[in-house]
Amino acid sequence: QVPLMESGGGSVQPGGSLKLSCEASGYTDSAKMGWFRQVPGKEREGIAAIENQSGRTLYADSVQGRFTISQNNAKNTLYLQMSSLKPEDTAKYYCAAAPNLGWLLREEGYNYWGQGTQVTVSS
Repeated sequence: QVPLMESGGGSVQPGGSLKLSCEASGYTDSAKMGWFRQVPGKEREGIAAIENQSGRTLYADSVQGRFTISQNNAKNTLYLQMSSLKPEDTAKYYCAAAPNLGWLLREEGYNYWGQGTQVTVSS
């Protein structure tokens, strides 16, 4: 089991920014890492992913241009910089990792998951 620990969630007003972090303790062999989010009653949505070796990124249309995924040089900490936040961005955000490529924004493409961190965008 690969422990993934998210942090940085909280409450913010519309138009504000937050930066999420995800630490993969002792795990540096992932081929890709991603961010997903979920609201109660809906499926988990893949919103951003990064291929560790190439640095290629992929974003969902819903966050393109507003969110930026990145990672540290050791490839064991993942970040999600969120800007111009909207009320519809309110969700629980999860990070995920996998030892193989493909299905960057598909839940089925990931083996390891964090417990999630809540983001609430409200005035």
